[in-house]
Amino acid sequence: MSHSPGADPRPLTGEPLALDLLNTRWIDGDGPHDLLDSAAGLAVWLNSPPVREHLGPAPAPAADRVTLERLLLARTALDSLAASTGHQDPATPESADRLNEVLAHGRIRHALGSDGLPESVVEVDDPSWAPAWYAAENWLHLVADRPDRIRPCANHACVLHFYDVSKNGTRRWCSMAGCGNRAKAQRHYARRSGA
Repeated sequence: MSHSPGADPRPLTGEPLALDLLNTRWIDGDGPHDLLDSAAGLAVWLNSPPVREHLGPAPAPAADRVTLERLLLARTALDSLAASTGHQDPATPESADRLNEVLAHGRIRHALGSDGLPESVVEVDDPSWAPAWYAAENWLHLVADRPDRIRPCANHACVLHFYDVSKNGTRRWCSMAGCGNRAKAQRHYARRSGA
């Protein structure tokens, strides 16, 4: 799949960084897609708002094979962890090890700034680890906060994930406009046809 420069073709964006990385794969009427199947797709993801927010003013790492491999390592770990979280199972040791492998390439250094205020600085082994590390670190925040709010879309044909921030915590669909409306239409059709 080719991606025009700068255009993010994904149907669900704006989720926390860890889930945004998972959502680089999706299925639509044209079949399965993977934004990270090319350097061009990687460049789109690296310049997306969730990534830019985490990287801050630092320049985005190169959209090259090394950054892509490291990001795919993180996505594989997150995919496995999201599957167990969705079933409310504990993470397997293998899944935890994969995420910890990514996390081992960075750290948060706390210091007292020249203005007398505390500051936190992220340090990574190499800039190509930064996107993968930030996504892995974001996962830690999500599971520490509300792991029950990390969910796969209730549409079994959909592979997207979301973080339910609704007040009552009952969100089921990646989006009401997409999967939610399709489910409503299917229920309506089933009632009208007597099925």
